[in-house]
Amino acid sequence: MEIRHAAYAAFCLCDPLEKVRAVMALARDADHATCDVALQFVSPTEPGRPAKPILVGPKEVPKRSAYTAQGHAALVHSIAHIEFNAINLALDAVWRFAHLPQSYYRDWLRVAHEEAQHFSLLQEHLQQCGYRYGDFVAHDGLWTVCADTQHDVLARMALIPRTMEARGLDATPMVQTKLRKVGTPQALQAVAILELILNEEVGHVAIGNQWYHWLCAQHGVDAATYYKDATLRYRAPALKPPFNIPARLQAGFTPEEIADLPQPRL
Repeated sequence: MEIRHAAYAAFCLCDPLEKVRAVMALARDADHATCDVALQFVSPTEPGRPAKPILVGPKEVPKRSAYTAQGHAALVHSIAHIEFNAINLALDAVWRFAHLPQSYYRDWLRVAHEEAQHFSLLQEHLQQCGYRYGDFVAHDGLWTVCADTQHDVLARMALIPRTMEARGLDATPMVQTKLRKVGTPQALQAVAILELILNEEVGHVAIGNQWYHWLCAQHGVDAATYYKDATLRYRAPALKPPFNIPARLQAGFTPEEIADLPQPRL
């Protein structure tokens, strides 16, 4: 088995459970697999994904109360959708960009594996609530940034793990607080799942930080300057407080980067 070819094949699968199984098999056999850093692929812009959920604009996603059974399921579904996208994002990082160190591909394969586990936990929780992935509408903002950076690995590392996924480090504690206030067994089970996800997402953002700074050094660019330019060039969503400073520091953001984050309005 060749890692990048297998990642490409998994990326193109539409059925979520088939995609998860393919990623699990790839991760299980990775130690004995080869990795051809020179492989080039015909590059699809869109990953394989199911007909549902139906994708709408972010403002078209209905707001529901987490205190109702349907509202709880809708909240978990929205997180499952992020994790499904994250599987594809990690697979895309493996197969799309050639001529990088083998450790780069194995790092992002590890991320894909953990994202597949996260999706599986959330899908199982949804099923316990009487729903499944695809039962609610979702939006696709995360994938838009991925598509925009498909020809630039440095921009990809700047804007997906360090911007889009780092926002998850900030948002997850707030979601957990909301669920703790609900206090039902289902809500508290979701809190525990999110705790596991948060701990592993710190590592994913750290991998992004590591490869971003490595690529900046390889290209001879200043990391801080390039990051600011990339957020403007690719119209990345603006960062908004509050920020999970301990998690960001653990994920490899420097004190200077933390100090440069937008401050809350007084």
